[in-house]
Amino acid sequence: MVRAPAPARAALPLPADVRLTHAVANAVVLVAALGALAAGVLWLMRSPLFPLRAIALDGDLARNSVPTIRANATPLLAGNFFSIDLQRARAAFEGVPWVRHAVVRRVWPDHLAVRLEEHQPAALWEGEEASDRLVNTFGEVFEANLGAVEDDALPAFAGPAGTAAQMLALYRRLQPVFAQLEQGIARMQLSGRGSWRVELDSGATVEIGRGSEDELVARSERFARTLTQVAGRWRAPLAYADLRHADGYAVRLRGVSTHPPAASAAAKTR
Repeated sequence: MVRAPAPARAALPLPADVRLTHAVANAVVLVAALGALAAGVLWLMRSPLFPLRAIALDGDLARNSVPTIRANATPLLAGNFFSIDLQRARAAFEGVPWVRHAVVRRVWPDHLAVRLEEHQPAALWEGEEASDRLVNTFGEVFEANLGAVEDDALPAFAGPAGTAAQMLALYRRLQPVFAQLEQGIARMQLSGRGSWRVELDSGATVEIGRGSEDELVARSERFARTLTQVAGRWRAPLAYADLRHADGYAVRLRGVSTHPPAASAAAKTR
């Protein structure tokens, strides 16, 4: 005789107190594991077994020597290979004169690799801030020793704080315009009311006035196209020009007077 298998018994649920005990035990194990992990990380961060032994510098190093950069930045670095704050390290290198941007990364097992980008000067800054400041090719104002600037032909910008980038953009468009007159821009000034003035390397001053960048450039181009005819007629160099007129411009040439001759003494006594 073949007996039928007995039906499987359904598993009985664990009592509530047993389930609670298991949950508490699992939580204790998890907390202990996390604590051990945190302790291990803390030990790695504080351990003298992983010191930084070398800093490799790369990139733009034209205006700073390696010893100078290390002397300025290294005292501000804290921690070992694992614990060093890379953002603070980057700020330490960017605080070195002439350094615009730094990229800092770890190189196993005990190195930092630092790539530097230096400021490239585009103009002297004569704004409202302190002196010894330059404008870089990104239109950013930065502090630097002006004695380290080799280019004596840098233009000077004078304007309200925060306008250096705007001034650099207009300079780059106006410089080719005045080059048609075989003159360069020595100084640009932007007033607080938004009026522009240009001083040329010949000593002449050009009042360009207010307006959008395109309007200022168009006004200057019209002036550059026609000045040669005006100055050539009198064979005299430009001293001053005012482009703020709607239908033209006014000029003053060196050695040329537009005032009528003085009245004779006899006429004055009549």
